[in-house]
Amino acid sequence: MYKLKGMAGVLMAVLSCAAAAQNFPAKPVRIVVPFPPGGGVDIVARVIGPKLSAQYGQQVIVENRAGAAGIIGTEFAARSAPDGYTWALATLGNLAANKHLYAKMAVDPLKDLAPVTQVVDVHFVMVAHPSLPVRNVKQLIALAKSRPGDIVYSSSGAGGAPHLGGELFNRLAGVNIRHVPYKGSGPSFADLLGGHVQLTYDSMLQSLPYIRDKKLVPLGLLGPQRINALPDLPTIAEQGVPGYALTNWFGMVVPAATPKDLITRIHGDVTRTLQDKEIRDKIVGMGADVVGNTPEQFGKFGRDESDTWGRVIREANIRAE
Repeated sequence: MYKLKGMAGVLMAVLSCAAAAQNFPAKPVRIVVPFPPGGGVDIVARVIGPKLSAQYGQQVIVENRAGAAGIIGTEFAARSAPDGYTWALATLGNLAANKHLYAKMAVDPLKDLAPVTQVVDVHFVMVAHPSLPVRNVKQLIALAKSRPGDIVYSSSGAGGAPHLGGELFNRLAGVNIRHVPYKGSGPSFADLLGGHVQLTYDSMLQSLPYIRDKKLVPLGLLGPQRINALPDLPTIAEQGVPGYALTNWFGMVVPAATPKDLITRIHGDVTRTLQDKEIRDKIVGMGADVVGNTPEQFGKFGRDESDTWGRVIREANIRAE
């Protein structure tokens, strides 16, 4: 009798999950962005949000919960109800790198959040304020070696991809360019545009409009190859820093206990949105590549990235200020 009751309970739970997935969504969905408005993650979330809202007939709300290099928003998402109504758009920094930079974290992003899909690969570019008297990476290296510690680069915060990009450049190029962390890419770019810092390493999503308006000078691409958006701009590796490569990425995650049927449903909805020509063309035009892989593929990718950047962080002695 006990076994029959137990089996009935399991069956009811399975049927309940299936019904939840079938009726989803019955209310608004929120996408948590663990960074301030105006950054690359926020931009991508607000590109896909309206298309998902139209698809659902329910609001898909982008909710910025910034602070502590993405940790505050990451913890909030991980502790949210696993009912499919709270998603988070995570990055290399807050999903894979932070656990290697901070001694104490309340959640383990790779264990307490479940992968849905990698949304985009984001091309990064080294950009300088026009007042910095360099126009390529070789000139920057020469200037930095002649003035160690004088040149300052900004980042979106300690441990984020811009910080990792800057410290990796310092290490491989043998220079000392000082790091000033900000609370997000928006404030970082504001001070760069104002000439308060000379340099940053950040996404094409934010940089490209300023490059086209000649407000910022592109010095080199951080990734392993050139891109169509700036076909004449060489990579940093091409310009005398062999082995240098960094491509950021954003991926959709949900609380770890979210039922698998709901994750499957959300995965289908997000990847269908990413396959929409208007959405794809918009993202590519801003300097990113659409991905849309499976939860299993994204989960493995996140673990591999954590291992890779964990080694870089330890070897370069990168620390969160």
